[in-house]
Amino acid sequence: MSHPSERLSLLINTLSLNVNSFATECGYNSSTTIWRIINDNKKPSKPTIDKICARFKNVNKEWLLVDAEGQALGRLASEVAILLRGKHKPNFTPHVDCGDNVIITNAEKITLSGNKWEDKSYIRHTGYPGGQRSLTAKEMFGKDPARLVEKAVKGMLPKNKLGAALFRNLKVYVGTEHGQEAQKPRTINLNSKK
Repeated sequence: MSHPSERLSLLINTLSLNVNSFATECGYNSSTTIWRIINDNKKPSKPTIDKICARFKNVNKEWLLVDAEGQALGRLASEVAILLRGKHKPNFTPHVDCGDNVIITNAEKITLSGNKWEDKSYIRHTGYPGGQRSLTAKEMFGKDPARLVEKAVKGMLPKNKLGAALFRNLKVYVGTEHGQEAQKPRTINLNSKK
């Protein structure tokens, strides 16, 4: 037997059957329009895939340790942002914090290519008139190297409440010592991660 929409088009073209009687035969009332019947009987264009969305309660979060020694700042930050967001997991859900907790050590041993140490500037504003302040990457690195890494990672996270929650899962330390030994973090080597 042919599809109901094919039957409908055949019946309309040949005018051998009254449209109202066909609508009642298919289960529609007599006031239903022809276009409603056609749209309801269209074949789906693609099969749908059921995806299980992660919920906050059933997310499995790990503690990961990343060594920043010898890493380029932007490349390190993009890899860490993926780990924080959870895009490496099969149950990634865009609106849920399903990423891992990340610890970055040796923040003072990052590298920047080219003239970025002098040319790259970080601008902020105090909130008062004429209160715009700027620091070069070298000046910020001299004050606090961890802040340089934090700003790079934060810039690669969503700019909303979810991004703020993801940023709280990041811990950056100068040196090899960190305060999360009790969590038994798993070490991630970004150079061999692919």
